[in-house]
Amino acid sequence: MQRTVVRCADGHVFSTASFPMQQAERLGPGRLVRCPRCARLRSVVPVTLEKR
Repeated sequence: MQRTVVRCADGHVFSTASFPMQQAERLGPGRLVRCPRCARLRSVVPVTLEKR
C-alpha cells in the first residue's frame, strides 16, 4: 500500500496509508483523517515533495 505525505489543518505533516487519492470536483483534494499529533479528525491535503 502506498503512503501519502499530508498536512493537517493545524500544519502538522505526517504520512498516511488511508488517504484516498480520488479527487471529486465538488469535494476538492482535502479529506478527513485522524492526525497523530493532535489526535483529532482534521481536514488534510497532500503535500508536494520537492526533489533536490
